[in-house]
Amino acid sequence: MLFSGSVTALSIVGLWVLIVWLYDNLKSFVQIIQSLLAPYFVPSENKSLTERFGKWAVITGSTDGIGKQYAFQLAARGFNIVLISRTAEKLIAVAGEIEKCHQVKTKWIAADFSQGRPIYEKLQQELAGVPIGVLVNNVGTNVDYPDDLDKIPEDKLWDIMNVNIAAVTMLTRLVLPEMKQRRQGAIVNVSSGSERQPLPYMTVYAASKAYVHNFTLALQYELEPFGITCQLVSPMFVTTKMNNFSASVMEGGIFIPDAETYTKHAVFTLGKSKQTTGYWSHGIQYCAVGLAPEWIRTMIGGMMNKQFREEYYGQQKQQTAAKTK
Repeated sequence: MLFSGSVTALSIVGLWVLIVWLYDNLKSFVQIIQSLLAPYFVPSENKSLTERFGKWAVITGSTDGIGKQYAFQLAARGFNIVLISRTAEKLIAVAGEIEKCHQVKTKWIAADFSQGRPIYEKLQQELAGVPIGVLVNNVGTNVDYPDDLDKIPEDKLWDIMNVNIAAVTMLTRLVLPEMKQRRQGAIVNVSSGSERQPLPYMTVYAASKAYVHNFTLALQYELEPFGITCQLVSPMFVTTKMNNFSASVMEGGIFIPDAETYTKHAVFTLGKSKQTTGYWSHGIQYCAVGLAPEWIRTMIGGMMNKQFREEYYGQQKQQTAAKTK
């Protein structure tokens, strides 16, 4: 009798562990299905994004890659756009492109997040009076190529911490009081699939994305009573300049989309899922990665980054040889 009861208890525990594991590893797919079906069952889902969140969207790191495409995709959905990035010339060009393609207003702010704390007073002043409906914390930076921690320049490490960690934290804090007062708004934090495990030779970058992951999921709980959406977006490889160290990655493919393709899918999930990879093939990869124990994922990540480093060295040698001809 005691043995039978123990077997039953262990079976229940095993079933529960299996359910939790399946949910954690398949929820990206579940949320995609939920996104597709929600409008048929929840009338409020038929509201436009501007009706749900507000008319202005702020995007950081918005002159290249995913950030630029977020600006265009949100403008296509009727949002007025605030662009934040380092270079005024690029900001002016992107703002002009958006206004030419879409009947929306734009505003741009030149700010270098690597400078840390001093820039936030300026940002607060520039954003004062803008009823921010959506904040996309996209700005990010990485090492130039995978390498040992002690070989990475100190300035680069400070840049990663100031850009990847401080920016998402302080800009979110800046916009929350007004969103809470309106009980309306959305915060989109762009993380990375590297949040999934420690990543040798990109140690600080991966750790910064683990911060974004935990920061966002904690905020979801805090902000739910105020009706504010807080979404975590965790892309795998996308063909953006951040991955220039690898020619093979930059070639793209089914599992490595370009920034425009990726972002079209990611923006579709806004207001429909709280946590997503943003793209169907990335959901498959994210799930597959979860099948292995963390130590195996870490080992594989380290081996991949060693290969990327060798690839980078090879590219540099080819470029040097071409210049000397």
